[in-house]
Amino acid sequence: MRQVIRITALFAFAFLAAMPAVAQRSDIVVGLVLEPPHMDPTSNAAAAIDEVVYANLFEGLTRFGSDGAIEPALAASWDVSDDGLVYTFHLSEGVRFHDGSEFSADDVVFSLDRARGDNSVNAQKFLFADIATVEAADDATVVVTLGQPNGNFPFNMAWGDAVIVAPESADTNVTEPVGTGPFRFEDWRQGDSVVLVRNDDYWGEPAQLERATFRFISDPTAAFAAMMAEDVDTFPVFPAPETLAQLDADPRFEVVVGTTEGETILAMNNGREPLNDVRIREAIAHAIDRQAVIDGAMFGYGTPIGTHFAPHHPAYLDLTSLSQYDPERSREILAEAGVSDVQLSLALPPPVYARRGGEIIAAQLREVGIATEIVNVEWAQWLEQVFGNGDFDLTVISHTEPMDIEIYGRDDYYFGYGAPEFVALWNELNSTIDPEARNQLLGDLQRNISENFVNAYIFQLAKAGVQNAALEGLWVNAPTQATDLTRAYWAR
Repeated sequence: MRQVIRITALFAFAFLAAMPAVAQRSDIVVGLVLEPPHMDPTSNAAAAIDEVVYANLFEGLTRFGSDGAIEPALAASWDVSDDGLVYTFHLSEGVRFHDGSEFSADDVVFSLDRARGDNSVNAQKFLFADIATVEAADDATVVVTLGQPNGNFPFNMAWGDAVIVAPESADTNVTEPVGTGPFRFEDWRQGDSVVLVRNDDYWGEPAQLERATFRFISDPTAAFAAMMAEDVDTFPVFPAPETLAQLDADPRFEVVVGTTEGETILAMNNGREPLNDVRIREAIAHAIDRQAVIDGAMFGYGTPIGTHFAPHHPAYLDLTSLSQYDPERSREILAEAGVSDVQLSLALPPPVYARRGGEIIAAQLREVGIATEIVNVEWAQWLEQVFGNGDFDLTVISHTEPMDIEIYGRDDYYFGYGAPEFVALWNELNSTIDPEARNQLLGDLQRNISENFVNAYIFQLAKAGVQNAALEGLWVNAPTQATDLTRAYWAR
């Protein structure tokens, strides 16, 4: 009997050994709500661009890690002079662009000078505003001299707007992006998908995935159907939060809830009557029931905020009481202002938080006597009309850039604030190194915009997503607007 068992076991082992190994998946399909307007993160503010290309295709001197920490990227290390004015970046070795050209210090000089130049179309020029000079000490060393100390400079260089591009391909990155990252661009079927493939000549740790397809699905019903059919492997920010409980109960999927840098606001055009009157803006702020918006639009996923700052940041102040829900107070303010017939339009881009949240907000405004007409706009139209031209009354949008309160210092920004006292505080912050003093100034900035009711601050966007249960290595939180696939893999 023992001999029979031994022979049977040997036969079974030989049979299994002869069977072909089951191939582990090496591709991924990512669902995103918004399609990028193009592929160049250095010339457009749309977060949808970074959601595809950040860390995957394009890289900067530094980068955000999954926990928000600043990590080396194209700069392997850097030194800072004692006076905080000179940053010396030591570049990573063996880096090539996807077209085969070598990366060097000259590309860094070109990219930073291009971003800060007079003709720059970079949407975040403030990131480079303190740079006085950029010089290549040699092929592997870049020296950046600032006009004033800026302790945030390595942080600034981690933004998607600060990625390094080559002079030869900079002008064509909008449709044929060429970066240095672990994936390279293969195809873009506009209105449907973008495909990236693994860069086998990558200078750093190679990606485990060989192919990544980003599918653009803005309709919540279609997103749920695609997930249930397993046509999509992950939806980092799922547009149908009402179905997350159903998906979480399915063993095929895992619901992942984290934090983001996304302040969701009712933005108001401060330069247009009657919104140039702070009393009208205050009346609007008191008319909004934040929790009702969170519950009705996001099914409870979101954190109420009273200013444009992430609640997980140590400098955050809870200022929600300044604009607490008080419709009677709204009516009183409108009466005191002598206003009885306020009529405003509300432009709503495609994301669920905007469309669903906007409907709730419009109804709340009507309750206090502010007639509000909803105008649904597509993403490209919102970028051009609202963000680009400032042609709007109200809009609902989530600002997902990290610690971006600086935008309130720009008088040409789409909601048109730029108050001198805010600018003075921001300039003082830029020249301050001490962490405690910086946090105090960040608090002063938060109070300034909250007390002036620049916008109505609704909630911090949660990163409520869903993914195949076998996927590993994706971000839980979103320290910047990105779908970082550099460490993603299939566990089974």
